Amino acid sequence: MRTGPIWPVTLECGDLVLRPIRYRDKKEWTAVRSRNSEWLAPWEASNPDPAGGLPDYRHMVRSLNVQAAQATALPFLITEWMPGLRNPAIVGQLTVSSIVWGSAMMATLGYWVDRERAGRGIAPTSVALVTDHCFRALGLHRMEINIRPENGPSLRVVEKLGFRDEGYRPRFLHINGKWADHRSFALTAEEVPDGLLGPWLASRRS
Repeated sequence: MRTGPIWPVTLECGDLVLRPIRYRDKKEWTAVRSRNSEWLAPWEASNPDPAGGLPDYRHMVRSLNVQAAQATALPFLITEWMPGLRNPAIVGQLTVSSIVWGSAMMATLGYWVDRERAGRGIAPTSVALVTDHCFRALGLHRMEINIRPENGPSLRVVEKLGFRDEGYRPRFLHINGKWADHRSFALTAEEVPDGLLGPWLASRRS
């Protein structure tokens, strides 16, 4: 169970470093998002208000920092050590959101990964690392991931990690300009007493 503030925190596994998103990451983050715009467009959250829009980078980081200070979110950047770089490069983003304490002790997890780094185990490793942190360090009981039925790469992530399919959610979130159906996947702490990361890494070595 947690005994103090839940944020900031940095998690590491091999060459992967999951760390807090910062204002000064804007240039690199924007460059990664720009070259992945087509790749990510079908899965992007959108605003159902025709007169509305999504926040710019600064407002996004400010909102995430407020949520983190309120213990309702963990806004990570996924970064990776690469040869020749002085600092790990941004290769994605993972946010634990909608953290509910009290009798629920649960949260929702969402992520994206740079297309150039896809297929290398970055997403499942990051999800496993953060899920273990939420269960063990924060004492959460349930982690949920909601995925578009057409999003094959994300479906493979939850399949590899053993998230339980809890069924279909019609018109669950506003994505890419319309209300979109999702499938809901979840795990509770009791289902993975040995955690996710160790078994996942062992499966990659076998």
